[in-house]
This record gives sequence, C-alpha cells and structure tokens, in this order.
Amino acid sequence: MTTRHRRIALSLTLSCAATALLAGCDALPGGDDKTTVTVWLMRGSATDAFVERFTDGFEKQHDDIDLDIRIHPWTGIGPKVQKALKRDDGPDVIEVGNTQVAQYVDGGGLEDLTLESARDLGMDDWLPGLAEPGRYRGAQYGVPWYAANRVVLYNKDLFAQAGIKQPPKTREQWLAATQRLNTGGNQGIYLAGQDWYTLSGFIWDEGGDLAKEKDGMWKGALDSPAALRGMEFYQRLQELGNGPEDADEEHPPQAGVFAKGDVAQMIAVPGTARAIEAKNPRLKGKIGYFPVPGKTARKPGAVFTGGSDLVVREGTKDRKAAVEVVRALAGDKWQKDLARTMNYVPNKTTLAPAVSGNPAVAAMAAGAARGRATPASPRWALVEADNPIKAYMTKVLTGGDPAAEAKAASRRITETLDDHGR
Repeated sequence: MTTRHRRIALSLTLSCAATALLAGCDALPGGDDKTTVTVWLMRGSATDAFVERFTDGFEKQHDDIDLDIRIHPWTGIGPKVQKALKRDDGPDVIEVGNTQVAQYVDGGGLEDLTLESARDLGMDDWLPGLAEPGRYRGAQYGVPWYAANRVVLYNKDLFAQAGIKQPPKTREQWLAATQRLNTGGNQGIYLAGQDWYTLSGFIWDEGGDLAKEKDGMWKGALDSPAALRGMEFYQRLQELGNGPEDADEEHPPQAGVFAKGDVAQMIAVPGTARAIEAKNPRLKGKIGYFPVPGKTARKPGAVFTGGSDLVVREGTKDRKAAVEVVRALAGDKWQKDLARTMNYVPNKTTLAPAVSGNPAVAAMAAGAARGRATPASPRWALVEADNPIKAYMTKVLTGGDPAAEAKAASRRITETLDDHGR
C-alpha cells in the first residue's frame, strides 16, 4: 500500500469513527495477489510516526501483504471487540489490554497461538505480567506487546536533605529511609489507603495471590498467611505518610499532593512526573525513580504490570499473514523502536538494555521483570467494579482485625468469580 493509500485509510477510519468498530468501513483494495491484514491499535499506544514507519517497513519486507491499521479509543472498546470477534469480516489482529484476554477467549473468538509462541515468538523471555494473562487454560492467545508499571518517584532535594545518597534496595531499607524522610513537616511517602495495585505487589512478593484457581474454580485468597504478610507491610509503609485511609490514589490525585513539594516519595507510573511538573515547574529535573524494593537486594519487588497483548481473531481469512504482523510488532526491531518512542518497557526481559539510558523506563523495566497481572478469570472485571479489596484495606488501616476482614473480602471475591452466579 502506498503512503497515499495509507493516508486515505486513516482518513476513512476517522470519518467513520462512530461506525467502524461495529459495521466496519470498506477495506481499501489491494492487488489481486495481495492479502490485506486489518489491524486495530488503541489510541495512545503508538504515535502516528511509529505506525507509518512500521507500515512502510513491514510492507517492504512482505510484498504480498497490505496493512490496514485502524486506531480506536480505549473507551468502550470491550463490547466493540466482542462484537468484532463474531464477524466474518472483523479485524485480523487486535491490540487488547493484557488483563482482557481471558474474557475474549471465554466468549469465543481468538486463535490459539501456542505453537508460534513456543517456536518463534520468543515466549521464554516474555515479561510475566504480559505473558501470563495472555494464557488461558494452558494455551497462549495473547502475545505481549508493551508494558508499563509503577515505580517509586522521589524528590531528590528531600533525599539529599535527609542525607540519603542511594535509593533503598530492600523493604527494610525502604522503611528506614522513609522514616528518616518523615520529619520536619515532610511526608516520608504519600500512599493512599486503597492503592490495591501496590498492595498486590507486596502480596505477590510474599508468595500470596488475590485469588487462586483450582479445578476450574476461582477463590479469593486475601486471607492466606502470605497475603496477610503483604497487607502488614503495606500498613507499616502507609503509616509513614498522611495518605487518606479511605480513598485511592486518585482521590485526591496524588500527583497534585506530590507537587506541593513536601512529599518525599510516591508510587506511580513514571509518566506521572509530567503532571507533577505541570503543577509545580520548580520540581522539573528534581524527580528521581527507583524500582519498588524487594525483600532482598537481589531483586526488586513484584509489581502490577499494565500494558497490551496482540491477539488474532479466530477464523481470520489469512491466519499466516495475521501471525506475520504479530511476529513483526512483537519482534526485537519494532519492540526497541516502540519502547524508545513511547517510553514503554519492551515485551522481553532481554530487551531491557534498549531503555537503559532512560532512568524512569529503566526503573520500570527492572520491576517488570518480576511483574504480575490480576487473576486470569474472565470475571475479574466484576471484582474491580465493586472492589472488595479497597474496602478491606480501609478496614484494616482503621483498626479492623486483618484476618477477619481478609476472610470476608475473600468470600466476596469468591462469590463474584463464581461462574454459576452468572
């Protein structure tokens, strides 16, 4: 496809934005000997320039394939993908959130990519937080594309004033440093009481889980000894600041709190620094990053990994061509390009050196090597919709019995994940 044709394709996508996802726009004709692969990417996942570079590069190497890349908003994408997967003329390759794969497989409509993943897609080096949620009942349906995760953002001036020359590498060092920073009217850390993504990492570090599957049944697991240890550490850390016990990190937005200049640390994705600097330009260049510390200095703490996987619609008209597109997007060349363009973590641990020159992304990459995702139940979104983990955290932080509250929250998770309750 020529550059002119691609611009026409993008124009068509925009002009039929309200209907393209449901009814589709007419595909541009390729040559009689060519296959057109339709790809859905999400808005904000890649720049227009990256899409242009990838399309040019791919089509030069595959003169029998034309690409029709369409950009769609994340808002409301779930139902639209579900409908598209049931259409014979639906997209061939789709970018989906890493935690969404299970629900799409459960509803029917994705190609099993296990063979390709094991043979030539490099699955042995994939980030676990992208690979694990892309796997469902032993088969690989989602191929990791890119990742982002939380790190510790810190105020370099406050660290210097406290005489802390190096970021902590263990949990105990972290607590000691935070205590030291929690003086003179400053908060050692701002940690909201319901930041359950951060709690998840502490639970995983202890060997626990939010929920566990056995014989096809999911059960809440917050009441396990390991999960309770994770909550205990969260409580110790949260007490070293003035974060609200009954709200999450967006109420109020923690970037605004940090921007006041008296908060030494917060846990967030590195991109939050831009919001902080916009509110307080004096902090520009004074924000540092380090991975969430682990139990020992040998490896950083576990973190929740967000990001995207690539999937192929079941029954696509040309499976081989669709897989070639996935192979390219997930391959080393375009992974490095995407990571440097968007400040993402590449999909493989072996590609971390590609972002070593960016301190923020390097901190993310170190944590992503031990990243995890939420339980791969197709009903997990229902848990988050009325999140019992948040309520559990507030009850513990305000004096409730951890074991009793964890048991009650686990029971609610189990009830929500019960397939028979549909």
